[in-house]
Amino acid sequence: MGCVNTPPTPPVRNPIGGHVPVSRGLAADGISYARRIRAEVVQVFVANPRAWTTGPGNPRQDEEFRSVCAAEEIPTFVHAPYLINLGSHSTDTVDKSVCSLRHSLRRGREIGARGVVVHTGSATGGRSRETALAQVREKTLPLLEELTHPEDPWLLLEPTAGQGFSLCSQVADLEPYFAALEHHPRLGVCLDTCHVFAAGHDLAAPRGAEDTLEELERIVGRGRLRLLHANDSRDVAGARKDRHANIGAGHIGAEPFGRLMAHPAAREVPLVIETPGGVEGHSRDIARLKELRGPDSAR
Repeated sequence: MGCVNTPPTPPVRNPIGGHVPVSRGLAADGISYARRIRAEVVQVFVANPRAWTTGPGNPRQDEEFRSVCAAEEIPTFVHAPYLINLGSHSTDTVDKSVCSLRHSLRRGREIGARGVVVHTGSATGGRSRETALAQVREKTLPLLEELTHPEDPWLLLEPTAGQGFSLCSQVADLEPYFAALEHHPRLGVCLDTCHVFAAGHDLAAPRGAEDTLEELERIVGRGRLRLLHANDSRDVAGARKDRHANIGAGHIGAEPFGRLMAHPAAREVPLVIETPGGVEGHSRDIARLKELRGPDSAR
């Protein structure tokens, strides 16, 4: 009797998952939490998100985490610390930001991450946006040039909600940011739905989600959108407040998330939730997004 060839399992159209805790280790905490919330993709911190401290990681935990995620086909992303601001007027902040981002990129490669998400920062100290962007270019391009290995992660720019002197909040702001970084081939975008909604892109409006994705693709090019942070918003469009709500419980509502996933610009782009509620809330949000994605691509 001849061998029967089993066709490979088709990839999930838009993997859906969440940011998972790793306080006891990537494998010890992250994997078990991912399984409890039925995540198809995970995002982790590899350093304290609110401090400058960095660490070498735990080789055993790293290997177990990477192996399990590979075996279970769970894409992984790293979120860099929140303190990073390469547009700052403070030399100390900039130097620490470079070290912190380099650490996140290195650790991302070690654990098999597809991308490292970093907030786009702000122009502090009364400096112009142009001056701040010139500094972003000076400090970030060398880090991008270090990404020469096929397994190195992409650097994913995450526009903010528009507070303060943000360098990038609306989609149009990505044009000068990408130009400053020479449209580097390892440069991509993480679009946070709460952030972009707060910055003035009304995803809940008719064609709001579609128009936002189409503008993004026109500005940065096809294939640059690598991750979506799927968060509803506690505040109205344009409020410039970064306050996340559970899916369907905020001013965006549930339906626009389905339209985002259905759009060709977001084809196969993973969604990571950063919503309130712990295991129960995260499980509900992930289940809701899977319903909106449709049964044809569910696991």
